[in-house]
Amino acid sequence: MQWYQTIFEVIDMRSFSNLWFWIALAVLWSSTSHWVIGVPFDMIHRARRHGGQAQEDLEEMVRINVNRLMHIARLSGLWLAGIAAFVLTLLVLLGFYYDVEFAQAVFCLFFPMTIVGGLSLHTAHHIETHSLIGKPLDRRLILHRILTQVIGMISILGTSLWGMFQNLNLGPM
Repeated sequence: MQWYQTIFEVIDMRSFSNLWFWIALAVLWSSTSHWVIGVPFDMIHRARRHGGQAQEDLEEMVRINVNRLMHIARLSGLWLAGIAAFVLTLLVLLGFYYDVEFAQAVFCLFFPMTIVGGLSLHTAHHIETHSLIGKPLDRRLILHRILTQVIGMISILGTSLWGMFQNLNLGPM
């Protein structure tokens, strides 16, 4: 028996039955819900509690990240949307039409993240157009985090159900 056959027998290389996929999914959503438009949530929490310099730091950090996101959106937003649509269409076709499990797994990771990306752009646009500062800014960032967590919970539930279906449907290798 070859060494690579032994490795592939010990480590299941299918996506939904692989522990590393589920660890990556958990890390992805944990970090996504922690960073609100590029600002760590503990910074938002600290600004709400203490105000003053913490609030000023938050507003400056949000201003920098909003300007960065809106610059990217204005400069290459249409191209990024087209590329994202192409990649997601490719993953759907490979994953669900041609039944490639790896493409299904990548789709389960990327599709909800595109929704979160759109939500981030929407929130950045809202902050920029309304020039939010202080408590309204804090409320908007917390609303963004809650919506991101809801998207994450639905995504994890859907991915788990699809992954269990795939594992039960295909059985052990």
